[in-house]
Amino acid sequence: MNLLININSLVVLDPFALFFLTVILLISFPALVYSLGYLQPKYSGAKLLTTQLTTVAFILSMALLVIVGNALVFLIVWELMTLLSYLLILTDSESDAAVNAASLYIIMTHCGTAFLTAAIFLIYRHSGSFDLPAMAAACQTMSPLLRNTLFFFFLIGFGTKAGVVPLHLWLPYAHPQAPSHISSLMSGVMIKTALYGLIRFVFLVLGISSLWWGITVLTLGIISALIGIIYALMDKQLKRLLAYSSVENIGLILLGIGLAMILTRLNLPGLAALALTAALYHLLNHAVFKGLLFLCAGSVQKGTGTLNLEKLGGLIKTMPWTAGFFLVGAMGISALPPLNGFVSEWLLLQALFTGGQSVPGLPALYLALAAAAIALTGGLTAACFVKAFGITFLALPRSQEAAEAREAPRTMIFGMAFLAAAVVCLGLLGPTVFNVLATVAGSICRAAPPPAAFLSSDLTICFVLALGSGLAIGHFSNGQKVRVGRTWACGYYETGSRNEYTATAFSKPFRIAFSFFLLPFRKTEKVKDSFYHVKSFVYETYTTKIFKEYLYDAGLGLVLRGARFFKRAQAGSIHLYLSYILATLVLLALLVRAF
Repeated sequence: MNLLININSLVVLDPFALFFLTVILLISFPALVYSLGYLQPKYSGAKLLTTQLTTVAFILSMALLVIVGNALVFLIVWELMTLLSYLLILTDSESDAAVNAASLYIIMTHCGTAFLTAAIFLIYRHSGSFDLPAMAAACQTMSPLLRNTLFFFFLIGFGTKAGVVPLHLWLPYAHPQAPSHISSLMSGVMIKTALYGLIRFVFLVLGISSLWWGITVLTLGIISALIGIIYALMDKQLKRLLAYSSVENIGLILLGIGLAMILTRLNLPGLAALALTAALYHLLNHAVFKGLLFLCAGSVQKGTGTLNLEKLGGLIKTMPWTAGFFLVGAMGISALPPLNGFVSEWLLLQALFTGGQSVPGLPALYLALAAAAIALTGGLTAACFVKAFGITFLALPRSQEAAEAREAPRTMIFGMAFLAAAVVCLGLLGPTVFNVLATVAGSICRAAPPPAAFLSSDLTICFVLALGSGLAIGHFSNGQKVRVGRTWACGYYETGSRNEYTATAFSKPFRIAFSFFLLPFRKTEKVKDSFYHVKSFVYETYTTKIFKEYLYDAGLGLVLRGARFFKRAQAGSIHLYLSYILATLVLLALLVRAF
């Protein structure tokens, strides 16, 4: 039996690990610079130093995670990363909301870690080593039932950290409570380390042995993408909206990973590499534009003291830099050409179309449905970020805080500008980035993807159309007199913040369209001066969080009822407790004898 930790194989620096290391450093640098202005003067010197040191340790733990070649060390670093991120969510430890969010996060992620630990030690039992190559060799001799069980454990373990529906519950609670540069790191990088683990252990250690694995991952990707963006459309707290949007984009990445698994199993390694390239491209893009959007949300919060969309508005005049950077991020995440989100989502569609033409029967139909899901998700995403940008930055201020907002400090502007430039560059340099990522995907699928000639031509067409539209607008508007007048809104000249669109009003058509899933309900409250005269009327609309109410709350209730039932066994009798111990020892002896 080998040593638990073999120093010679402790570090792995293959193209896949180096890609993730690059993503981590790309997001971490602007986040650290941004934090210099964001944390001051909110925290004392000691709290500031502690937070910064914890942030650096968190970044180092993620970097170490993606380069270790030993599964036991991977588990240790995984837990270290979880603990450090838990502490960072608790930065505002005096807030009950932060404590509750951190508690939910640590409970759910530890449940996921339990599945990862079980899977890794099951493989160790067959391999006698925690080195990844030895574990990969042992997996090839396992029974189909055991390999299916291991895949299920890895999917739950990594899916919990990634925020895959229905394991996403912690995400919309933790992100709004963490400092914004930490939210940028968690959404932009940390949840991606779970996808790194899923690809590393399923593709390279376990091996794709069943077609249903890929179908399951693809289906979870579609569900996560649609549910994530629907919840984002409904939300009126900016950072929680962005958190739900992360669930959507994790779904899109999973869709590409699942497609790669299907094509690998169908012995189409070149097309599998194309699908995985698209998934990695979107992973990189999401890290950049979601990191940018969380930094912009932090700037809004620092400038106004709130993230409630109903209390914002008009910030484009007082916070023009933040507004411009948020617009770049919103266009990128909405997949508008020629920015980065368009390139990766177009690649995903091309992989689905190409794969659908190469597989027979029902799988081809399912891939067509997946392409339709991406199209629907793209439209809903555009609507969501029209709401986010329009309600936050346009129209009139809806509160005194929004009217008196101030632009962010220079260090925060630098962090946002860095990522905004990356959003543009990753779009304009699409073919070059594709070639780099194709090498990474090829090292995993053991085949090169087909050339992306279509990508170069499509980007060129989009760029020419955008340039031509701009020139045409400039030509026809040249020399025209501009008339300035009062805002006209359906016959009302005296418009104000009380009669302009709100976030709730904007999302109402979508709330009606998806009412079968959202299960909306209303709360009203009347305050009267007398029986006949109403002084004020409060009207609020909510949606039902079905996973929390019908899955997690129901499960918690079942656990509590079980605990009350087993409480009866605690009778206080030493003889009864000794009989429990004896029965347990007999049961363990029988299990050891059986296995």
